Amino acid sequence: MILPLPTEDDITSVSNKLTACSKLEVEPVGRWFEALCLRRRHKHTLSQHSLTSSSSSESEDDLDDEQDEESLLLSLDPKEWKKQDHYAVLGLAKQRYKASDALIKKAYKKKVLHHHPDKRRARGLEVKDGEDDYFTCITRAWETLGIPAKRRAFDSVDPLFDDSVPPNNNNSKEKFYEVFRPVFVENARWSNKKRVPDIGDESSSFEEVNRFYTFWYDFDSWREFSYLDEEEKEKGENRDERRWIEKQNKAARQKRKKEEMTRIRQIVDNAYACDPRIARFKEEEKEKKASQKRAKQDAARQKQEEEDRKKREVEEVERKKKQEEEEKARQVAAAAKKEKEALKNKLKKERKTLRTTVKDYDFFATDEDERVSHMAELDKLAELLELTTLQTLNESLKSGDKEQAKQAFCAQIKDLNAKLEAEKLKQLEDMSGKSGGEKASKGGKPWSEQELQTLIKGVNVFPAGTKERWEVIANFIKQHVSGSDKNAKDVLAKAKELQKNDLALKSQASENAFQNFNKQSKRDTVAQPKEGVLSERMESVVEQQIREMGTNPAPWTTDEQKLLEQALKTFPASTADRWERIAEAVPTRSKKDCMMRYKELVELIRAKKAAQDATKKK
Repeated sequence: MILPLPTEDDITSVSNKLTACSKLEVEPVGRWFEALCLRRRHKHTLSQHSLTSSSSSESEDDLDDEQDEESLLLSLDPKEWKKQDHYAVLGLAKQRYKASDALIKKAYKKKVLHHHPDKRRARGLEVKDGEDDYFTCITRAWETLGIPAKRRAFDSVDPLFDDSVPPNNNNSKEKFYEVFRPVFVENARWSNKKRVPDIGDESSSFEEVNRFYTFWYDFDSWREFSYLDEEEKEKGENRDERRWIEKQNKAARQKRKKEEMTRIRQIVDNAYACDPRIARFKEEEKEKKASQKRAKQDAARQKQEEEDRKKREVEEVERKKKQEEEEKARQVAAAAKKEKEALKNKLKKERKTLRTTVKDYDFFATDEDERVSHMAELDKLAELLELTTLQTLNESLKSGDKEQAKQAFCAQIKDLNAKLEAEKLKQLEDMSGKSGGEKASKGGKPWSEQELQTLIKGVNVFPAGTKERWEVIANFIKQHVSGSDKNAKDVLAKAKELQKNDLALKSQASENAFQNFNKQSKRDTVAQPKEGVLSERMESVVEQQIREMGTNPAPWTTDEQKLLEQALKTFPASTADRWERIAEAVPTRSKKDCMMRYKELVELIRAKKAAQDATKKK
């Protein structure tokens, strides 16, 4: 504030005293902090900054020259306003997307003050009518940049933005940072996340490099392409047409968005491939894994060597221990062998002494028969008596008295024969006791021939694995043999006995069955043959019976049974002349034989099921 100069009539007077000055510390914030930083940087005082603040702010705006702007505006076509550079129209070609809203508004006001049609008419310049004048371009630029959404759409298609992708070649690998750093800096403007990691340098750590590529591989871009829509939705005449226009514009935007993300991904891929740090990290990781593998192999080898060493030590100890034991056993065996040889020699010597002494006494015989008998008894004594007994006997024989020697010789023969007889009786008693025990273990219940045959049949019908097999077989015997009282234990014991004497008992049972069949078929017809040989009369009767009855009385063999089963499968019940064909398939059997055998098999299966059901009910 500047006061007017005093006149001669003015009187100076004191109306009040000034208060003492007080010191107050203030911390600048916001735009005042920015002004403080500018003063400190340029070493200006507060008064100098206040005087030059307006001029400095204008210099920071860095607007283009008026002549260049004039020529640019005159070259614009108002009808093609959408293709123009709105920042250049407002004189913000250098600031572009970095320009603040206030700077855009200020630039627009300046253009309006200078290029408004009324201002130009006042200066005597020619002005076109309506929208044909270039001032329309200024208005469109403000309408686009003055609204945040429209400005964002225009920034997404900034005509000065470089969309090129650095190639993956040797030049990019050699000058990696010079080639890719500006590209990532330029493309960082599209990120929704404001803190974009820097590409770093050669000294960047693995975590920093990994964070950088993770960010760009997951890049979240706000860039959209609505500014390039071919038609505006508002120009549609009705709702359906506006929807169709919106659908076409949306499809075009999605396609451009996809191409943009592909471009970003290609940049990141090329950078990753050319980054020398990645190759170094891979080599370090490879070396680290190799060293870990080597360390693991060394540890495993050391562990194996330690185990082998301990194993060798244990084997050495065991080997020495085994050698010691073998040596002890060898010594014991040698001592035992030596002792045995000594005993054998003594025994041989005593036997020789016995034979010589008895021979010297002429075998204590009075006649030839007694001589032969004593010679035999002498051999028995020499072979069966023990060493101590032989020594005692030899001492008795060497007493010098022949009668006394004879008595000792005969007494020894008598004792030896008595012992042999006692041992023989004991063995016979043991054998008789064992046979009695076996009979007791087999059960005291007698088995009839029919029960035995039924048991053999039941064992074949109910094989191993049948549930409660022996109870089922016992029920089977009771069903086919009236008056049978055999239980599961009796059946099991008899089956074991049959198994021990399998061939003999089974063949005997089969022979008995065949003989019973012959007896039944030839009863009251022929006389009993002698010693199992059929007479001529019996043979003629049997042949006549076969011709009359059409049957073969012989038991069915295994081969005949297989042929019958195969024929039953081949010719089902619906086959005409079934049994004739089955009989043809079994050459040794007639039609009647096949039918009777089939009925027996059916009855056998029914009996088997009945026996199993009876066991289940119990």
